[in-house]
Amino acid sequence: MSSLRIKKGASRRSAYDLRDHNDEAIERHTLTILVDNEAGVLARVIGLFSGRGYNIESLTVAETDHEGHLSRITIVTIGTPSVIDQIIAQLGRIVPVHEVHDLTAEGMSVERELALLKVSGVGNDRIEALRLAEIFRANVVDSTLESFVFEITGNSEKIDAFAELMRPLGLVEIARTGAAALSRGFE
Repeated sequence: MSSLRIKKGASRRSAYDLRDHNDEAIERHTLTILVDNEAGVLARVIGLFSGRGYNIESLTVAETDHEGHLSRITIVTIGTPSVIDQIIAQLGRIVPVHEVHDLTAEGMSVERELALLKVSGVGNDRIEALRLAEIFRANVVDSTLESFVFEITGNSEKIDAFAELMRPLGLVEIARTGAAALSRGFE
């Protein structure tokens, strides 16, 4: 039996990757779901994702209509267009769900995230952290002699970039809200 003569680095695919690479590309989608604000609804929505092996990159939930007792769930997920369509259809079948929108597919939308970053440092590192915060339009929301807590809003790429610059300056801790998004325009 002869050995296979495959040059090292000849293929970038794993031998264990059984997906058809001619299939649809994996895309990032932002979904918004209007639901009744009652116990167990979030668990049912999240259960749909985990039960089918879909990943959630970001999740935010808040009551948006106090009188109508409605909450808005914003989920950022990845998948092929057919998987995203399947998720939307399955979400629409959950009883307390009123509306499901794929903001990515529906057109232009505005997406923002809030993050708090605790940076510890003294001397030049402290001055550099304040200078970078000004460039990124981050606000100082707490200050001690040894640390700052910065508040920054923007898209996830902006927050990632700010965090990477703060890392060598003494980034201690970071808390992120996840994406909140709305479609642009009248509707």
